[in-house]
Amino acid sequence: MSTTNPIRNRKNRAPHLDLNDYDLSESDMGQSFMAGNAIGLNNATLAEIINHLKSIYCGHIGFEFAHIENWEKRNWLQDKIENRTHLDDFGINHESKIRILEKLNGAVMFEEFLHTKYVGQKRFSLEGGETTIAALDAMITIGANSGVEEVVIGMAHRGRLNVLANIMGKTYEQIFSEFEGTAVPDQSFGDGDVKYHLGFSSQVTTPDDKKVYLKLVPNPSHLEAVNPVVEGFARAKADIMYDSDYDKILPILIHGDAAVVGQGVVYEVVQMSQLNGYYTGGTMHFVINNQIGFTTDFEDGRSSTYYYSASLVQAPVFHVNGDDPEAVILLLN
Repeated sequence: MSTTNPIRNRKNRAPHLDLNDYDLSESDMGQSFMAGNAIGLNNATLAEIINHLKSIYCGHIGFEFAHIENWEKRNWLQDKIENRTHLDDFGINHESKIRILEKLNGAVMFEEFLHTKYVGQKRFSLEGGETTIAALDAMITIGANSGVEEVVIGMAHRGRLNVLANIMGKTYEQIFSEFEGTAVPDQSFGDGDVKYHLGFSSQVTTPDDKKVYLKLVPNPSHLEAVNPVVEGFARAKADIMYDSDYDKILPILIHGDAAVVGQGVVYEVVQMSQLNGYYTGGTMHFVINNQIGFTTDFEDGRSSTYYYSASLVQAPVFHVNGDDPEAVILLLN
């Protein structure tokens, strides 16, 4: 089973993966099976097949795609997962590793400064979820290389200031002035009710020298209410500015694990996503599981195994260990 939780061992949900479940035993490990052909291992022994599958499915990434009804899409995805050549190092080049490290360093140092300088103030720290910054940076870079010209982001409180600083390019001076109460409020992107509800807009240049327009949408205390706002904004801009070319604009919604379960607007927005009047070409949903929803452990917060029902739109779900940023970036390539 995959090791996607950096804090505790996975709960045993009886996955039926023991040899005994299939009337096999240790004595069969040296026997060759035709089943190996399905994963590119011709005439492989049972031991070779199991080791190969363990290297794919028992690492830091959990793949959820069996619910996809379209046979061609499901087989394409399964082939990409099971026949990738880099099982250990993910095939990320040296330059990309440096970029990941830079983004992680920026995220960590920003949080440490806020924690030291503004003790007792609401900061909604991203501590433990700093990989989010590296992931967002990769989404924007890869999207720009694929023709995306604009990214619209909606997100929770947690990590918002870090995203403003390390993704949106809002200066430290602006952010800290708001903490000090000396900043002149700019209400052109919404007034919000507190500083971490404010929106922001900027243009950034990716490492591949592509210019991308970014917008972080302002949102109220009922965090997930921003979801339909982001989708509506993306749809309107795509229709008006990009002649309904939905590949030009990328909506990204960043959720907390408990919020996805507890706020029905998330489900409703996904349910409407394939309708002609609401279609935006696809949305990247990035869910941060900080193991506890406000005061509730996840085992007491939901009945489902996971937080999300991707079968709604036949979308795959990838569960990644947040302590392995390279695994997160791999899925975006």
